[in-house]
Amino acid sequence: MERTPRAILFLLLLLLVDPGVAQNTTTGKADEFHVGVILDLGSLVGKVSRTSISLAVEDFYAVHQNYSTKLVLHFRDSMASDVKAASAAIELLDNYKLQAIIGPQKSSEAVFISKIGNITKVPTVSFTATSPSLTSDTMPYFVRATLNDSAQVNSIASLVKAYGWREVVLVYENTDYGRGILPYLISALQESDVHVPYQSVIPPSATSEIMMQELYKLMTMQTRVFIVHMSSTMTSLLFKKAKEAGMMDKGFAWITTNGVANIIDSLNPSVTEVMNGVLGVRYHVPKSKELDSFSIRWNRMYQQDNPDESPFNKLSIVGLRAYDTIWALAQAAEKVGISSAPNKQPWSIKNSTCSESMVISPNGPKLLAAIVQNKFRGISGDFDLTDKQLKVSVFQIINVVGRGWREIGFWSVKSGLSRQLNQNGLKTAGSASILDLNPVIWPGESTEIPRGWEIPISGKKLRVGVHTSNCPEFIKTFRDPVTNVTSASGLSVDIFEEAIKRLPFALTYEYLAFDTADTATTGSYNDFIYQVYLQKYDIAVGDITVRYNRSLYVDFTVPYTESGVGMIVPVKENMIKNMWIFLKPLSTGMWFGSIIFFIYTGVVAWLLEYLNGNQHVHGPFSLKQVGITMFFSIFEEKEKLERFLSRIVLLVWMFVFLVLTSSYTASFASMLTVQQLSPTVTDVHELQRKGEYVGFHRGSYIEGLLVDIGFEKSKMRPYETQEDFAAALSKGSKDGGIAVLVHEIPYIKLFLAKYSKGYTMVGPIYKSAGFAFALPKQSPLRAEISRAILNITGEDSINEIEKKWIYQNSHQHEDKIDGSGAITFESFGGLFLLTGIVTTCSLAVAMLMNLYKKYQQNAWSKEDDQNECGHGQQGENGHSQEEQGDQNSNEHGNCSDIEKQTTLTVPLSSNTE
Repeated sequence: MERTPRAILFLLLLLLVDPGVAQNTTTGKADEFHVGVILDLGSLVGKVSRTSISLAVEDFYAVHQNYSTKLVLHFRDSMASDVKAASAAIELLDNYKLQAIIGPQKSSEAVFISKIGNITKVPTVSFTATSPSLTSDTMPYFVRATLNDSAQVNSIASLVKAYGWREVVLVYENTDYGRGILPYLISALQESDVHVPYQSVIPPSATSEIMMQELYKLMTMQTRVFIVHMSSTMTSLLFKKAKEAGMMDKGFAWITTNGVANIIDSLNPSVTEVMNGVLGVRYHVPKSKELDSFSIRWNRMYQQDNPDESPFNKLSIVGLRAYDTIWALAQAAEKVGISSAPNKQPWSIKNSTCSESMVISPNGPKLLAAIVQNKFRGISGDFDLTDKQLKVSVFQIINVVGRGWREIGFWSVKSGLSRQLNQNGLKTAGSASILDLNPVIWPGESTEIPRGWEIPISGKKLRVGVHTSNCPEFIKTFRDPVTNVTSASGLSVDIFEEAIKRLPFALTYEYLAFDTADTATTGSYNDFIYQVYLQKYDIAVGDITVRYNRSLYVDFTVPYTESGVGMIVPVKENMIKNMWIFLKPLSTGMWFGSIIFFIYTGVVAWLLEYLNGNQHVHGPFSLKQVGITMFFSIFEEKEKLERFLSRIVLLVWMFVFLVLTSSYTASFASMLTVQQLSPTVTDVHELQRKGEYVGFHRGSYIEGLLVDIGFEKSKMRPYETQEDFAAALSKGSKDGGIAVLVHEIPYIKLFLAKYSKGYTMVGPIYKSAGFAFALPKQSPLRAEISRAILNITGEDSINEIEKKWIYQNSHQHEDKIDGSGAITFESFGGLFLLTGIVTTCSLAVAMLMNLYKKYQQNAWSKEDDQNECGHGQQGENGHSQEEQGDQNSNEHGNCSDIEKQTTLTVPLSSNTE
């Protein structure tokens, strides 16, 4: 290839001024593999990277002395300029047969150079360009020898969630590097239910004055948690000014991404000191002896390359990645070798003066494949570029303290946050929480976890919207005509003010009355709450019901009142005139069950005594005998029961009978006394069937609820005040009033406190969340006020406030009688089962004993007959005591008389004489 005179002249100048190019003139046995290195050599990252790259070339070829190829590096300084970086790439491609390009340092520079690499098929390998916008789909010859910035977003979101912060502010520089992470970071935060109310954009050319103006703007906001994603230069300026503005004091929380956390050791000590208390997310580098040895040699070489630099600069992950990148490229170069094929004709590049000398590399595709297939254990850990970028492994969470940092935990994809890692790099125990991390020293040398938000220091008071209720006991507003100051009173206001007093911080506020004239609204509660969404109020206080449609645009605190919807119903005052009222204490099943067991027990007792030969039941079976036996234990002496089993049966039955009669007596007495105060209606659907009129409070959501239940609008009547409620209920449904009033339970309690006589509450018939305060979405005040409300409702304070405003009397009739209190058979099932088992088992035992005795008697009778007929003698010793008694009374009988007697004899016990 023939070079132009201009290119040859330029090459001669480079040989005189560039020592890197001078290396190219040396000849050796190994084939020269030309590589361009484009970095911002005036920056900290550029200096660290250059030392690591130079040391990597020395170490690699010291180990592989017999390799047939050798990297020849050509360094160029981009001076933090995208144009100069692209110009340097074109110049290197124009003057040298470049096989690869290392760098560039910035993501914006990588965009230009990668496009050039795509045209010339020269692989571009960057270990510092982390913007997610750089993808292999649009840049096939770009390889990222580091992690994508989006890889760290989940670790940051987990960290924010672990400390319970609900809002964060993103602070980033307005560059490709700064903007690239935003969509991924915001998405990860939203998945953790973390809101981003503001994004602070800092221009890359920001001065100290611009930085201070932005910091003062941040101080006027509530959020006190900041995530910083900026270059090291911009970050240093940011924290210096934040220190001056008082934003590095107690109550603030700062998190830096890995762009700064990775090089925290290399920052100036003065910068590290102002960053005390900052948390950082950085790549985790496993410790090894090789790393320790390399760090010593690297520090020595860095001081030689930069004698004017601070001796505090230390090796960072950037230097380690640069070192491993050179090793990966050198191995790929050896595998591919130097191609002897002629270079192909260049692609047409419009308006380019170098198009005639830029050619397509024939080795590019093979070299790219060798690079991405190279896997090894490097000085920085596992080095695998299979996906044209390193894979996510483990992130280290650090806390800047003094002039250094301390480790507080780790984060991995599989295990999340953890305090320590085991040998496999997995989490040792626990889930994502602050308990899994080491203690943190926060800004201001505080060990107390920042709340994450504060009331702005601008002196602005909390704007509390209030709305006069139709029930002034809950809230009533009035405005002073002289001072024009709005005041409020009522149960809701007392609870709100008590909650403010219990907050762990001072909070000033002012009441703003909801004025329908100013807002051009209908004055409904939905309009009132919507003012919070429009940011006219910071909080809405009043008798506000928590509803689903309202929760779509505001957040609610926990309810401070009892929840639910009930009915105000007139009570019955008529006397009981039912002649069969005595049957109601027991259900129908209970009556039938009791009668059946009563008869069954009596029959069994009769059988037991009959089989035992009791003279009271002796003789033929009759109803008279059954009746006598049933009432043995009630009307006769216990001695009349001669058999032990009979006494057991009746004893168990009397226990059941006693419990049953006691329950009947109690239920009947309660029915006679309380029945006079029972409600006229107990079921809301009963009103529908009868076509009764139902009342509700005008403008409330109860109207829609009644429609959903199935009421016709013609059967629904709205009312305004409690006096209207009482008047309508007293008239009744047939006289132009209503049968019941459907209302929320807090209002019902207030009504019954005034009209306790003649009315009661039925329900709740529908569940609701109760009254609460409304705040803007994601408001940090919501959790604090909710905790204060829970503290109030869990103590006697809520009772005192309710007594003050509702005058809740102790004699209000909240007891409900619905006619379903009859005693059922199932409720006594255990007792009936007990008496049934005892009775049946006793009968079975008696029958078995009777059969056995009958069998013995028949055997003895046959033997006696044989003796009487054969010998004419009575065998006194061969009969039982009962048979001897019979024989003594029939001593002169013949064989036929004995046979007849045996046939008619009933089995006798020892008690029979």
